[in-house]
Amino acid sequence: MTHLAEPPARLVGEDLQVPCVDGVDRRYVNLDAAASTGAFPVVMAAVEQFVPMYSSVHRGAGYKSRLATAAYESARATALAFAGRGPDATAAGDIAILCRNTTEALNHLAYRLRLDPDDVVLTTVVEHHANLLPWGRMACRRYVECDEDGTFDTDDVVAGLDQAPRPRILALTGASNVTGWLPPLTAILEAAHERGVPVVLDAAQLAPHRAIPGEADYVAFSGHKLYAPFGSGVLVGPGTTFAEGDPFLAGGGAVDLVDLDEVWWTEPPDREEAGSPNVMGAVALEAALAELGRIGWTTIEAHEQALARRLRHGLAAVDGVRVLGPPLDTDTLAIAAFVVEGVDHALVAARLSAEWAIGVRHGCFCAHPYLIRLLGLSPADVDAYRAQVMAGDHRTMPGAVRASCGISSTEADVDAVVDAVARIAAEAGKGQAPPVPYVQDIATGDYWPVSDEPGWRGHERESGASCARG
Repeated sequence: MTHLAEPPARLVGEDLQVPCVDGVDRRYVNLDAAASTGAFPVVMAAVEQFVPMYSSVHRGAGYKSRLATAAYESARATALAFAGRGPDATAAGDIAILCRNTTEALNHLAYRLRLDPDDVVLTTVVEHHANLLPWGRMACRRYVECDEDGTFDTDDVVAGLDQAPRPRILALTGASNVTGWLPPLTAILEAAHERGVPVVLDAAQLAPHRAIPGEADYVAFSGHKLYAPFGSGVLVGPGTTFAEGDPFLAGGGAVDLVDLDEVWWTEPPDREEAGSPNVMGAVALEAALAELGRIGWTTIEAHEQALARRLRHGLAAVDGVRVLGPPLDTDTLAIAAFVVEGVDHALVAARLSAEWAIGVRHGCFCAHPYLIRLLGLSPADVDAYRAQVMAGDHRTMPGAVRASCGISSTEADVDAVVDAVARIAAEAGKGQAPPVPYVQDIATGDYWPVSDEPGWRGHERESGASCARG
């Protein structure tokens, strides 16, 4: 197997030491990049440098306000270019709206497309909830199904496009946040456009790992997955979509004139950004996008592909482990969702954290319909789980474990999780108990070690929602 050189970048906090239940502090291995990423050092530096100049945006004549406004608009232009729009994007009518995250961007777009309840939005069962739920509020949804391996092909999408009535839009992910699978975007975009159907691309998972195709009509992505944890989200699309009608948010900064009975909205994108914007987030986002550009997609993809092979093949070789998703040799992001025979997904994640200092995600990853299919659950299974959850019992909530790499991940990180999972699977196969007892919370389904070690004592347990929810 080809060995990697140093990763393309390091992140703030890479050397963080955290306590484990055996009393040993270990370097934290962050394999949860698909959820959120750490910060590039240049992002932290850009924010620190800008803090003294922080001021209101579009709202003041002072020198600091002018600097803040210029920085904010520079970030907007950089986001447009990152989304595959050329240097003449503004002249062509494309705009970038800065918001909180991808979820807000897609909700924003669903509202502003002025869909009728009987309009059809074609989407897929592979989607994150952010690209499922907003459309259901506004229109009818038609779904592209997936195979047992969690994939579909262009012909499956074409069948949905050609079904009457023709969809108003096609909304699909650029990369699965569960399996890392990459749909054939080029062919799908071409097929949709041949039929006059605009495409909304949820690029939240794609954007940190691959170039965004400029042919997508609308694009949404998030700074917190792009090594700018406090960064803004972005919605990119034709300005004509936002030129008429009420904006998603109403308030100051979105208007030219207000009377007690009337309002005259300003032009987009300002019309779509009511309230004081997150200028610090815009600065962070621009710095992160510039750093990704400096590193280059060729370097990023090579690193990603090597780690993906090592991670997926390594886990699949462990007895008792099943890797979900497409065949192992499929080109995917460096993400692996898996289950360990005989061990609850929440317990696997808890043990990786408490015993090995490895951070992963478990549960359904905000993609419940997709996980149901990947796990092969029957309607009766789903009904039983639903009844238990509705009764407040999350202990048997189905799910999987997800390990996901980022730009700073190393072969050693991948080997660490493979070795730890192999240990858990082997112990389960022999009927051996973990080195410390674990208790499960009925309300969350999460496990907690019974330990007197600092960091793991009972009173140090954080309260909150289940890690498996979404």
